[in-house]
Amino acid sequence: MGQGPRYKPAFRRRRTGQTDYTKRLALLKGRTTRLVVRRSNRAISVQFVDYDATGDIVRAAATSRDLVPHGWDTSLGSTPAAYLTGLLAGSRAKKAGLSEAILDLGRQEPVPGGRIYAALKGVLDAGVEVPHGEDVLPEEGRLKGEHLSEAPIAKFKNAVQKIQGGA
Repeated sequence: MGQGPRYKPAFRRRRTGQTDYTKRLALLKGRTTRLVVRRSNRAISVQFVDYDATGDIVRAAATSRDLVPHGWDTSLGSTPAAYLTGLLAGSRAKKAGLSEAILDLGRQEPVPGGRIYAALKGVLDAGVEVPHGEDVLPEEGRLKGEHLSEAPIAKFKNAVQKIQGGA
């Protein structure tokens, strides 16, 4: 670690690899609402965020834990849960008056057909416009959970109906 009167350490989030400030600044210059998708092993988080000089403003949000009241009691970190979370966040964004956004992946590795893009597909199906390539979206079978050992297709359909009926 450097020392001396002229040494200036980098921002903590840059040092720990959490924020790419160059990419963030490019997204903020567009003055468009950002669709922030974050994933962990156990959960998915989807937020619609606007920039403000005093701090970001979350306009609409949903996490996979919000799916439990909609009848989803299977894995909250799976591809179908990511899709349902995106659908729920997209429906909440439509109610908040949002019609378009730009996908913000942050420092996550973009994997075509992965959970991040499953959440994007849910947001698109809710009616929010997000620029994307069609080749990155997962197949319908993966969104419904047909690839899982215990396919929760009935729970998936039920949750979709509850979310679209009134989030």
